[in-house]
Amino acid sequence: MGTIKLSREALRHNLDIIAHQVGGKDKIAVVLKDNAYGHGATLIADESSRYGVKQAVVRLEREALEIVEYFENVLVLGEIPIQGHPKLSYALNSLEEIALYPKGVRVELKIDTGMHRNGITPDQLEEAFVKIAAQGLVCVGVMSHFRAADTLSSEWYWQRRIFDTLKPKALDLAKLYGWSLRFHISNSAGAFRSSECRDNMVRVGIALYGCLQMDPTLPQPAFKSVLSLWGNRIATRVLKAGQRVGYNGIYEATCDEVISTYDVGYANGLDRLASDRFTTPEGVALRGRISMDNAAFSSDKEELLIFDNANEYARSVGTIGYEILACLDKDLKREWID
Repeated sequence: MGTIKLSREALRHNLDIIAHQVGGKDKIAVVLKDNAYGHGATLIADESSRYGVKQAVVRLEREALEIVEYFENVLVLGEIPIQGHPKLSYALNSLEEIALYPKGVRVELKIDTGMHRNGITPDQLEEAFVKIAAQGLVCVGVMSHFRAADTLSSEWYWQRRIFDTLKPKALDLAKLYGWSLRFHISNSAGAFRSSECRDNMVRVGIALYGCLQMDPTLPQPAFKSVLSLWGNRIATRVLKAGQRVGYNGIYEATCDEVISTYDVGYANGLDRLASDRFTTPEGVALRGRISMDNAAFSSDKEELLIFDNANEYARSVGTIGYEILACLDKDLKREWID
């Protein structure tokens, strides 16, 4: 099975850029959902904590419990708790969810400022606070999410305005219940749309891992990719001119060519659509169709770099780096290289 290699230097470089942009380490919340975008949640949690980050964000309670020891608070985005935990808070995504939460749980109310995916409408804020209090919950935050912060459009501005306008009312209502609120709306792209961080926290995911892609007309932070995928050689042969390799023989050698199979395939996250159309950063061509557990390359190297930037690999299959990273097999070996 292949190996994922992680660069501490790149991660810390990215954190330095983010901390400078948002006004300090205390405002950073690292997004570690879905195994830290394929990087390994506990590995990234440990290193982020050593850097000085105190907040994290995940999707599931199970994910939160795996990394909670490293942080002061972990926000769970997509799951209703069975029972509360003193270091966990949970995103409330609708009015209907409130009645399902156990008493005493810490929650962060999501406002739909234009994403139209999850969250209450701004005019439901007071009703939501009343219901949260009646359920015996403690509201510790108000949050939202940008839908197009990485593109040059007016959408970032009007979502930002809606969220900022809501803050005074939320603070006044929170005083009635003795709640202290934090506010956060920015994802990775949103954090770099303004020189001023107006919130208590930013939720940084893809920028942390060095794969943020912004519209060319917007600021382009000099992030470094943290993750590289490597394959270990299984077998080598000389493919004779006219011979074909792999399922359905979609690649035919035009001359004698050294071909090796490597221990990564689509079961490990190597997207099958890259078959016979991808070239590694070192110029090694992928030959034929990717199999479930291995793939053939025009190489005889013992260890082969498959990709060192998920965005570049994603372009070969017409998708985005997020998808490539999130689909990386959790059973792949992961190790720090510096």
